[in-house]
Amino acid sequence: MLTVDRPLDLKNHAGQVLGASEWRTITQKEIDDFAELSGDDHWIHIDVERAKSDMPRGRTIVHGLYLLALVPALQREIYAIRQRGKGLNYGYDRVRFILPVPVESRIRLKQSLVDATGHALGARLVFDLEIEIEGTEKPALVAQNILLIENP
Repeated sequence: MLTVDRPLDLKNHAGQVLGASEWRTITQKEIDDFAELSGDDHWIHIDVERAKSDMPRGRTIVHGLYLLALVPALQREIYAIRQRGKGLNYGYDRVRFILPVPVESRIRLKQSLVDATGHALGARLVFDLEIEIEGTEKPALVAQNILLIENP
């Protein structure tokens, strides 16, 4: 894991892959819980029996938005800032869901720093993200994420 003292210390790593999180298996319970929370209860996510006959590989698939929601937790395994104030997620750009993720797949986040610049709050950090699926060449999700991190 990359650890820096202050948000702008990340600038030294601009243009580099910061690392990847540990592999994480996505379970049907997680998918069901997200379906209930989000209201996205389409059968491709929650109907295990129908998926056996009507889905490629015979399995339900993970919600793309659930994968995106996992980014904050997964990025904590990639980098840390020792001295920082509050952080605000300014947004995601160019979010693309490239491949479906079948239930019980293992995924991880690969994160690169595009840029770190000063901002009225402290620092503006721009990251390229990929959610990888173990055993596939293409990622499940790609996006760019912008965070605003306050100085302590």
